[in-house]
Amino acid sequence: MTPADYLPFNMADYAIGRAARETPAKIALLVYDTGAPEHPLESWTFAEIEDAVLRLSSGLAERGLTRGDRIAIRLGNSSQSALLFFAAMAGGFVALPLSDQLTPMELKALLDDSDARAIATSGKLAEDVAAADVIVLSSDDIAAMMRGPVRADYAPTAADDPAFLIYTSGTTSRPKGVLHAQRSALGRKPMYQGWYGITANDRMLHAGAFNWTFTLGVGLTDPWANGATAIVCVGEKSPELWPDLIASTGATLFAAVPGVYRQILKYAKPEHGALGNLRHGLTAGETPPPGLIEEWTAVTGLPLYEALGMSEISTYISTGPTVAYRPGTIGKPQAGRRVAILPAEGEDRSLAAGEEGLIAVHRSDPGLMLGYWNRPQEEAEVMRGEWFVGGDLGTIDADGYVTHLGRANELMNAGGYRVSPLEIEAALGACPGVAEVACTEIRVRSDVSIIGAFVVRSDGAEINAETIKAFAAERLAAYKVPKEVTFVDKLPRTANGKVQRKALALPSNSK
Repeated sequence: MTPADYLPFNMADYAIGRAARETPAKIALLVYDTGAPEHPLESWTFAEIEDAVLRLSSGLAERGLTRGDRIAIRLGNSSQSALLFFAAMAGGFVALPLSDQLTPMELKALLDDSDARAIATSGKLAEDVAAADVIVLSSDDIAAMMRGPVRADYAPTAADDPAFLIYTSGTTSRPKGVLHAQRSALGRKPMYQGWYGITANDRMLHAGAFNWTFTLGVGLTDPWANGATAIVCVGEKSPELWPDLIASTGATLFAAVPGVYRQILKYAKPEHGALGNLRHGLTAGETPPPGLIEEWTAVTGLPLYEALGMSEISTYISTGPTVAYRPGTIGKPQAGRRVAILPAEGEDRSLAAGEEGLIAVHRSDPGLMLGYWNRPQEEAEVMRGEWFVGGDLGTIDADGYVTHLGRANELMNAGGYRVSPLEIEAALGACPGVAEVACTEIRVRSDVSIIGAFVVRSDGAEINAETIKAFAAERLAAYKVPKEVTFVDKLPRTANGKVQRKALALPSNSK
């Protein structure tokens, strides 16, 4: 695909406008309360969604906002949050989704870094921006603008114009902004059949939050671009509720990080037929623990398709209805993607099948970010000639299947050897009595680091640290065996369910 193939382009028109013109009365969005999933709190057709988005876009302009201005969105997983995201892009503004769990200090840092002109936030969260030099829009303001007298047209944006800005923790101490273009929606087309197998008859339910590209893309953009229905859940999202939510809402596709599926299996214990109309699950965001995909399929009778992605390009390698699951791999590059394995250092040449290196995506991919916001040095570090290299290690076999070997920046130093935590987690995850495990490098002295394993026991298991070390010693080189095994009630996770290895630490009395 060349730039001439998708200029001009407006992402909101692509995701909403086409369906509003072709199927205006079809249900586009359903909002459910997790505590009462029998009936939706809100129901929106494509025509209603488009009308609200374009009136809201007009209202933003009336508040003095101009093309390119960053508009922060901190309204949780509400319909207002979803509509404002697309209204910003419809008007040529730049949407800036933010977590409602940020501290005031974190929020100020992101508003300052992005130079945001406005923020939509409500309730107690509004107190966090009381002194900020931004236009503050309340939930009532958003509702009024959606009913405003003037309905705007979609801005005549170019495909390479900025559309939204996502902050990611990355490899530095400060979160960095990943700036995406309007064309990023076109870069998602290979996922439609390469991962989802989506049709206009589907109902997509996503477990994540609206400050994440995984949720904004998989939960909203992609179903709407295919004329399908998106489902949003508000309220408590404890794992034992998901099977009833999936069944009650009529979801045919469900997306979540691996940790959510693991928790569903552990706490909800679903059976065959318990998930209603669900055809299959979709998972991304982190590497699934060993055996999760097999266990999910055995317990529910349904497939679980994995994908590898990142904030800079979303998912680009996956299994799916047409790509069979192969244990130990994450699938194949989606149709049309140019993916290669490059040496960790040195030439920008593709390595042969089976050789380990950095997973790279060609810079011509329309889904690739425009760049890092005001971080030219960090941006230069991930661009190698014609390739984008995001830091994932892997191999590609002769059949095109990719094995993910972890993040280069997460490699642990074990006696001078570089070891991926995924390798050790895969080995320990097979140990009887281990429900979950995460590994990280722990510095015990200024000049000494060790590998630590943090283990959640299976219900009723009496497994101890020595048993786990012995199990590891039979399967791993001596330098890979964890020197410390710490038992925890649960692993630290982000709001979206990803394991936070950086938050793992030994108890103070063991240091």
